[in-house]
Amino acid sequence: MILLFAFCFFFLLDSVVKKIIQQETIVAIASAVVLNQGSIGIIRLSGVTALEITQKIFKPQGKPSWQSHQILYGYIKNPDTKQIIDEVLVLLMLSPRSFTREDVIEFHCHGGIIPVQQVLELCLEFGARLANAGEFTFRAFLNGRIDLTQAESIADIVGAKSPQAAHFANSGLRGKLAQPIRKMRNSLLDILAEVEARIDFEDDLPLLNEAQIKQDLQDNLTKVKHILATKDQGELLRSGIKVAIVGRPNVGKSSLLNAWSKSDRAIVTELPGTTRDVVESHLVVQGIPIQVLDTAGIRETQDTVEKIGVERSLKAVSQADLILFTIDATVGWTQEDQEIYQQIRDLNLILVINKTDIAIASRMVKYPIEIKQVVKTAVAINQGIEALENAIVKTIHTGETIAQDLDIAINQRQAAALTRVKLALMQVEETIENTLPLDFWTIDLRIAIQALGEITGEEVTESVLERIFSRFCIGK
Repeated sequence: MILLFAFCFFFLLDSVVKKIIQQETIVAIASAVVLNQGSIGIIRLSGVTALEITQKIFKPQGKPSWQSHQILYGYIKNPDTKQIIDEVLVLLMLSPRSFTREDVIEFHCHGGIIPVQQVLELCLEFGARLANAGEFTFRAFLNGRIDLTQAESIADIVGAKSPQAAHFANSGLRGKLAQPIRKMRNSLLDILAEVEARIDFEDDLPLLNEAQIKQDLQDNLTKVKHILATKDQGELLRSGIKVAIVGRPNVGKSSLLNAWSKSDRAIVTELPGTTRDVVESHLVVQGIPIQVLDTAGIRETQDTVEKIGVERSLKAVSQADLILFTIDATVGWTQEDQEIYQQIRDLNLILVINKTDIAIASRMVKYPIEIKQVVKTAVAINQGIEALENAIVKTIHTGETIAQDLDIAINQRQAAALTRVKLALMQVEETIENTLPLDFWTIDLRIAIQALGEITGEEVTESVLERIFSRFCIGK
């Protein structure tokens, strides 16, 4: 009875929230607006009065058809002043055939700040309110157009830093994550129903098929572990890594950055200490976003500006995920190299031996350290860059074989929920092995079911929703 009351309460509360939201029409600029750039600006309306507002401020050419999925041509006109604001195209996407399942209308006007802002202000003047961050996607979620995994995938598509990251985000948007999650949740709900039925009607039902339940639990646990194995891959694709090129002055750090990024990001001269600050470049290596930092040569110096550069270099080193410790093949391992190594020896390192094209052929560069990854480069003639990229990917790769056949990559929130599922299912298995009463089985089954529901949005708190949709830009 309590559960039924709680369900009814939350159902009514959800209905009230939806009704309040659906009574408001929201508007936002849905495209980037940059002065003197961009040929088209888009303003998006969604809500019950979206069409009414449009008909007040838009004057179509010819006899319009206000049917869904039509494109109309005409002018935005201020009804009060009769002033024409802009020449536009209007896209009609009426409920329920729209992203939010409400009436959605887009104005495609000329790009630039002034036309877009004037159209937006007219929409606000005639009854719309400015949308909150992610509110269009939030409405799509509330109205059942998408689930929570798909909403997060939309944010991932917008923020994708590599084609591979966009691929995984699109897989999530197509439901590749939600489908197995829902299947597991339904399986556990079936098990819970079987167990609770035996608790309430023990004398009227046959004995539980304990062996089958154990097998079903084990199958679900295997699937959970399978998906959890994509967490590191997902974080890598979303966030990328920070790589710092470190070494003493004039070993070719800046040349390495320039050759790698195929640009002249850093100043290169034969004079030591040219780089006085941290120079960065953003690259994508085998689908992984990488922020490369060229640091000032680390050495003792009396030059005030260079000293600041060295301090910034050491700070960048402490924040980097991977260090490319670069030495000069023409000079070999020096005391300065040894001193730098002592400062970074506990970090994740790749030793880069540069200038191998001009080193004496018979000289073998010796380095009195144990290091797993060593790459020889001659960046002046673009040699060794591919080998360096392969070494980086090998060093940072943390994906397990179990995850390689999955077309998804979960995020931290999803991983945290799946970890709770894994622990709960393991606890159920332990409960069964210890022959505890059926009531104990239901405790952890409910925990697992709730955690799976949090992933897709069947069971989710307001704070979680706020955290997720706050990542979105206004207009999305």
